[in-house]
Amino acid sequence: MTESVVRALIEALPEGTVLSDPDVMEPYRYDRAMTVRPGRPVAVVRATSTRDVQATLTIASRLGVPVVTRGAGTGISGGAAAVDGCITLSTEKMREIEIDRAAMLARVQPGLFNAEVKAAAREHGLWYPPDPSSFEICSIGGNLGTNAGGLCCLRYGVTTDYVLGLEVVLADGRVLRLGGRTVKDVVGYDLKRLFVGSEGTLGVITEATLRLRPLPPPVSTVAATFGDIVSCGRAVTAVMSSVRPSVLELMDASAIDAVQRVKPFGIEPGVGALLIGQCDAASEDSGKVAAACEYAGATYVAVTDDPEEGELLMGARRMAFPCIERLGTVMIEDVGVPVPLLPDLVAAIAAIAESTDTLVPVVGHAGDGNLHPLVTFDASDPAAVGRAEDAFDRIMRVAIELGGTISGEHGVGSLKAPYVARQLSADVLDVTRAIKGVLDPLGILNPGKWV
Repeated sequence: MTESVVRALIEALPEGTVLSDPDVMEPYRYDRAMTVRPGRPVAVVRATSTRDVQATLTIASRLGVPVVTRGAGTGISGGAAAVDGCITLSTEKMREIEIDRAAMLARVQPGLFNAEVKAAAREHGLWYPPDPSSFEICSIGGNLGTNAGGLCCLRYGVTTDYVLGLEVVLADGRVLRLGGRTVKDVVGYDLKRLFVGSEGTLGVITEATLRLRPLPPPVSTVAATFGDIVSCGRAVTAVMSSVRPSVLELMDASAIDAVQRVKPFGIEPGVGALLIGQCDAASEDSGKVAAACEYAGATYVAVTDDPEEGELLMGARRMAFPCIERLGTVMIEDVGVPVPLLPDLVAAIAAIAESTDTLVPVVGHAGDGNLHPLVTFDASDPAAVGRAEDAFDRIMRVAIELGGTISGEHGVGSLKAPYVARQLSADVLDVTRAIKGVLDPLGILNPGKWV
């Protein structure tokens, strides 16, 4: 079967598109979820066009071979991890982009990095707002697949809020054109939103028409430190009850320390938590954020209109993941709760970390209740692995118990698949699987993940 699959792909696709050497395919087996054990693909297809994707899926359907689609491989839930015997379909070489300045739109292929779309828009005086912390290295295809958010999504929204149209190839090779270039379109079901966030389980996105905005106004940055993370959580609820900043990011003591070991950014030792807010400099919102932090017990509050100072703080927040990964193996959670319950969530995470004797630095998009507890451990120590798995499990459960979610923006993938049935009802799962059955009747698209 392996030989027949590889032969069929080579015959149907342009020269150099198909990889089958195990050593060359190795980097395509996994994403950044390093605790997920990937399978081994029979081939990697590096598609350069929608036609390549069609041909690949047509062959896969005919031969009954699973297909795992991947972009830049920066996902942290195992959504792009290969399964044994699959075709790994990489969209990394699909990199066309066209900016329509008058319509304030971008037509993009999935292999472009988020940062490249931003840069292309900026050349035309426009802005693409969704900004995951990994924006410099994550692909638009991956952003679409997980419905990625980012630091400024609190005010400006997440990926799906900027999708006007999609081109999607179904499992049998059919191509759907969904939505278009108009701002409003209510003809038929809004199927494009079904594919955004589906993690490659319903089809392969080969093109997107994205809404752009005018360049954002200058911002004021607020930095507030707290003696403990629960006080910081209370400050978030105070801020959000009075104002809507564009950014409101949280870092606990462990995350601050991990970043400062790599690149100091001016936080004094002993700080329990840091809250970073950004608001339109022309408004009075930064003053309201500062006042709310002081009311909640901040030990220090500063406001600056200096772009370099603001970027220093935002850069430190973006560095948190890679800096914490220097401390050990990391299982990155992505839980969310209603904002008023954020103090309960951070208190529960701190208690779980202590009771399991596991390091769990916390960063996140505090303003919308979406936190990233980073369960960090020594993978060579079986006892530490067991404690880390216990901590991960308990944090997922407490998020659900607080009426929250097991994923706000990173997707479910393999890492969180066991928890889906705890959050979604049996009826919701039945409908989900029914939709999957219509679009992918053979179950070849990203099998073994959460659906």
